[in-house]
Amino acid sequence: MSKIEMLTIGVYGFDGESFLQRLQQVNVRLLLDVRQRRGVRGPEYAWANSHRLQAALAHARIAYEHHPELAPTTELRQLQYAEDHRQGVGKRSRRELAAEYTRRYTTEILDRADLTPIVSVLPSSGTAALFCVERDPEACHRSLVAQRLAEQHHVTIEHLRPLDHG
Repeated sequence: MSKIEMLTIGVYGFDGESFLQRLQQVNVRLLLDVRQRRGVRGPEYAWANSHRLQAALAHARIAYEHHPELAPTTELRQLQYAEDHRQGVGKRSRRELAAEYTRRYTTEILDRADLTPIVSVLPSSGTAALFCVERDPEACHRSLVAQRLAEQHHVTIEHLRPLDHG
């Protein structure tokens, strides 16, 4: 049995062109969007808004699926924002998730989610990528989804980051 591999990637630190190039460099064939709201504030990230992103992915022959069942609720996001504010960090500079956010996301979202359908649609050639907003996976719920996939489905995970950052 061959091992199953999956990647994760965020919006921040990329522009539209470098994002697609990064996906193509590692042969991503399927992008799994785990955002609740599929838009990103700021003109530099307009490329990541759902319709534009899907059009660019289609042009690059990369399939797209939205998995809102894996997105944090608005209440959970607000909990994380409150912790960011308490620590004096902006969303774009966050380095890790709050412990309470991680606990609640795990019990309220991840423990209720069936990840088997995601594993079953992984491409036989190429790979798939979990996609959200934050640059660093440690600052994003996609790392929690990836960890669960690794633990329960023996999926090997690699986190992609922008190349211009060390």
